[in-house]
Amino acid sequence: MNEKIGGWKTKTSQVMYENPWIKVSHEEVITPKGTDGIYGVVHFKNTAIGVVPIDQDGNIWLVKQSRYSLNQYTWEIPEGGCPQGENPLDAAKRELEEEVGLRANQWQQLMTMHLSNSVTDEYCVVFVARDLFAGQQQLEATEDIEYKKLPLQDAIAMVLSGEITDAISVAALLRVALDLKDYLE
Repeated sequence: MNEKIGGWKTKTSQVMYENPWIKVSHEEVITPKGTDGIYGVVHFKNTAIGVVPIDQDGNIWLVKQSRYSLNQYTWEIPEGGCPQGENPLDAAKRELEEEVGLRANQWQQLMTMHLSNSVTDEYCVVFVARDLFAGQQQLEATEDIEYKKLPLQDAIAMVLSGEITDAISVAALLRVALDLKDYLE
């Protein structure tokens, strides 16, 4: 039996599904109150990466893409995955250029976060990219991305109105808004 924090104990764990990005396990557990239970765990094999590109005028770039699992288009900051063993900053640089065709001379880690910690272990690192210059957009086969440049305050308005619902984007944009209040006034 595997002891976990908070009084949880794992009795058995069986991989029910696995692909190159996730592994889904069914686990029989003993709860913190000592009762038998089950738990489904989704393990993410990549670290999620988000980038908030900000130019000298306080503009940012958002991407619009179809999200298969939601069956809808979403507006987001540039995002992607960082395979195990890759430096998150290198992944952020790659994603920014792939999705919006931009590169940056200045990079700062903005935040880290867990995205849905009740059933997944997905972890995210978000960066701010500044001193932007042109690169070359290189979309992957799974990406149907449109992008737009807009003032930061317009992106914040999209968060507040519910037009942007992606968790990474919401957290990152609100954090940038707090850090860069001068752009919003």
